[in-house]
Amino acid sequence: MTDFRRRLLPLFAALLLSACSGESEQQQDAVATGPATTTPIATAQAKPVPLGSGFDFYVLSLSWSPSWCLENDPSGRSQQCAAENDHGFIVHGLWPQNEQGYPEFCRTRESDRVPETLGRTLFDIMPSMGLIGHEWRKHGSCSGLSQKDYFTVLRAARERVTIPSALQSETRQRTNAAEIEASLTAANPGLRNDALAVTCAAGRVDEVRICFNKDLSFRACTAIDRAGCRMKNLSLPAIP
Repeated sequence: MTDFRRRLLPLFAALLLSACSGESEQQQDAVATGPATTTPIATAQAKPVPLGSGFDFYVLSLSWSPSWCLENDPSGRSQQCAAENDHGFIVHGLWPQNEQGYPEFCRTRESDRVPETLGRTLFDIMPSMGLIGHEWRKHGSCSGLSQKDYFTVLRAARERVTIPSALQSETRQRTNAAEIEASLTAANPGLRNDALAVTCAAGRVDEVRICFNKDLSFRACTAIDRAGCRMKNLSLPAIP
């Protein structure tokens, strides 16, 4: 063996050892951290909300505004029903509920009156100071939350629900509760038929009521589900 080859062999061995060591460290890092691209999916969660107290669960009531306006304000005098507005589902309320019955008009240190500066921040989903104030006094006061936190949870609950395009139509439709529930469960992973109900009045779709745990995860609510509309032919009035 030449002197040149004798000098080259130790250098080659050192380079090979270094490469193996680096590969081992990379493998250990991969085991410890996992693939970088999967981390956001595994850890992504809905933003936590203030947790209420003194009740078992929430019912989010979404009112089909065109039905309400036909029944209560056909001339469109109110802000909700004015011709320039095009409301579909609006928030009727977020109701603290017990397994049997529900609390209402609870005593609280908070004011009965909702400041207009707070109420106006909700007009995109709840377009009436009268409705906002009433819902606070009757239901929000029983949430164990401040006004600000209650309406924060109310908005978060509305944002948890995806309304499918089939239920935002500008043309009058014929439908039934089962079709509406199927459309909503398909658009909202984790929402099941036993966690919601459709109500009706005068042959029209009135409200959709969806049940949540206090952390705003969907949950079953047998009593709410049983009280849903059983009519097989309902009108879904068009959004103006």
